[in-house]
Amino acid sequence: MPERPYHHGNLRTELLAQAERTVRERGVQELSLRELARAVGVSHGAPRRHFADRQALLDALAEAGFARLGAELRGAVERVGEDFETRLRAAAAAYIRFATQDTALLELMFAGKHRDAPGAVYEASERAFSVLFELIEQGQSEGVLEPGQPERVGLVLFATIQGIAALVSGAMIAPEQVNELLADAIAHFLRGSRTAP
Repeated sequence: MPERPYHHGNLRTELLAQAERTVRERGVQELSLRELARAVGVSHGAPRRHFADRQALLDALAEAGFARLGAELRGAVERVGEDFETRLRAAAAAYIRFATQDTALLELMFAGKHRDAPGAVYEASERAFSVLFELIEQGQSEGVLEPGQPERVGLVLFATIQGIAALVSGAMIAPEQVNELLADAIAHFLRGSRTAP
C-alpha cells in the first residue's frame, strides 16, 4: 500500500476541523493523531509535525474552540446594536447555542484552561469571555448593573447561562424551552443586579 502524502492545503487547520468533528460526534476519548491522519488522508506521522502528541492536539483544539466561541459571542453582540439588554440576551443565546452544540468540546476547553493557566489556552479563554465582561462594564456605566468588579457580576451571569446550557445538554429541558427560560433568567439577573434607586 503506498504511503499517504504528508501535505494537502493547510493541514493544521484541517486536522483541527476534523478533530472538532470527532469530538462532536464521538467524544474526546475517540481522538487520536493516527485516526485523524487517516480521516484527512495523510501519512500517520504527518500530524506530529503540527502536534507533538495527543495532548498538544487537545490544547490546540481547546484554544481554537475558545477563539470560535469568542468570535460567536462578539458577532452576536455586534449584530444587535447598542442596547445593553438586547446585547446581553444575544450574547447569552450565542453562548448557550455553542455550549449545547459542542458540549464535549466545551468540557475539553474548560479542562484545558485550568490545566494551562497562564498559557495559550487560558489566554484564549480570557479573550473569549472578555466580550461578556465588556457587556457587564457597559451595564455598569449605564447604571443598569450594580458597580463593582465586572468579573464578580459576570460570574453570576455566566453561572446562569451555563446552567441553562447544562439543563439542555442533560435533556432536563427541551431545546424549544430555551428562549423563554433565557428571557426569564436575564430578567431575574437584571432585577437582582440593578443599582438601588
